[in-house]
Amino acid sequence: MTKKIPSVEDRDLFRDAVGKVRSVKNDKVQGLGQVRPKPSPKPRPTTTQELRVEVEAMPPVGIEDELSFISVGVAKNSLMKLRQGYFAPEAEMDLHGLTSNAAQRELLMFLRECVRSGCRCVHIVHGKGYRSQENYPILKNNINVWLRQHPDVLAFCSAPPKDGGTGAVYVLLSIARL
Repeated sequence: MTKKIPSVEDRDLFRDAVGKVRSVKNDKVQGLGQVRPKPSPKPRPTTTQELRVEVEAMPPVGIEDELSFISVGVAKNSLMKLRQGYFAPEAEMDLHGLTSNAAQRELLMFLRECVRSGCRCVHIVHGKGYRSQENYPILKNNINVWLRQHPDVLAFCSAPPKDGGTGAVYVLLSIARL
């Protein structure tokens, strides 16, 4: 590529547009004189009441929305490993056709038994909610809230398409406390 040499008219036009200039004596940026505060992480809820308020403020999820959650203090790569299938599900539960109250009761008993028996990862099918009114899947939204509030749930995410996609979740559980 050859270098284009500007014409005299272009050079004069440029100098008129730029105006007077002076050379810079140093390459340091001058601050505005005020010290910026150090960034701090957003405080996470510590009590169950604070968590409940945070959960109630969550917008509802739709039929094809993916669920994802990681508990405080859990490594972020755990969620990535859960998504990629690093943890094989050791137990499964299907909540299709259950009412909200029955599903919650069954879910709590299932999670209690899984933690007691030492399961690390479980697969829960809640369905997509195609028959729900106004594309608002009731069980899916309830599962999203219930799992966030459960003390033994470390993380959860929507399953891959072969295991139910957005109609199912993989749940990473804490190890049983003896």
